[in-house]
Amino acid sequence: MADIGNHVGVYSKALDLRAQRHQMLASNIANADTPHYKARDFDFQQAMASAMSGRVGDAALPMATTARGHLAGSGDSGGVRLQYRSETQSAVDGNTVDMDVERAQIADNAIQYQILTQLIGDKFRGLRTAMSGTQG
Repeated sequence: MADIGNHVGVYSKALDLRAQRHQMLASNIANADTPHYKARDFDFQQAMASAMSGRVGDAALPMATTARGHLAGSGDSGGVRLQYRSETQSAVDGNTVDMDVERAQIADNAIQYQILTQLIGDKFRGLRTAMSGTQG
């Protein structure tokens, strides 16, 4: 059973990171006309490796609580190290969003998200088949 939990946990973390990346890319697109906005992204493979190793961002520092009623949090940005996207075109207003790059990245991320949901569905279908086959 622990093996099933590990597989589902990996898929769950990957889905969370894909959703977070989708939000970041959508934010870049939404701010395409905002002066001096700097497009941001993160390296999915690095973030996934950090999530799987239990690391939080670059360091494993717990969030400080200053009052008894505070909730303990991880103090991270979802285990990702946010980076500014390198500028591909210069804009007079200082905005670094390249809509072609953002559209390509969001389409790729959406496909990867869909693949993960398909893998999870296949995993559970296989488990359901195995459980129904053993009860006879």
